[in-house]
Amino acid sequence: MAIRIQTELFDVGHEISQLTAADTRVGAVATFMGLVRDLGGSEPLLSLTLEHYPGMTEKALATLESEARARWGVLDVLIIHRVGCLQPQNPIVLVVVTGSHRGETFSACEYLMDALKTRAPFWKKETMTSGEHWVEPRLSDDKALERWK
Repeated sequence: MAIRIQTELFDVGHEISQLTAADTRVGAVATFMGLVRDLGGSEPLLSLTLEHYPGMTEKALATLESEARARWGVLDVLIIHRVGCLQPQNPIVLVVVTGSHRGETFSACEYLMDALKTRAPFWKKETMTSGEHWVEPRLSDDKALERWK
């Protein structure tokens, strides 16, 4: 298990290689990489600033990781989430799950992203030409997590 909160860019290929190199039981790798996106509103997104509460955020992500391991019996999990000021199309999050079989590996990865969107303490501020505003939680993210109960 590895959980990292960082400002630096990550290399997906390198991260997957590191996670799978020493475990010959791995038969499946599921990944999700999220990018900063411009939702195409009335004005362009200039940047997205992510803030977190150090210590609390890592603890919340470790809890999610433990839940995924217990439920699906996956082999390993990597969660990297960036913080700081990011531009549209910058990588923001990487979740990599390894398992012996694809089914549980896909499910654990999808669960982790759904849970991360609602249960991890990150705060997002969008900057547009007209100013800044904090991003409110979305009902669709709560609904996505509901299906895992």
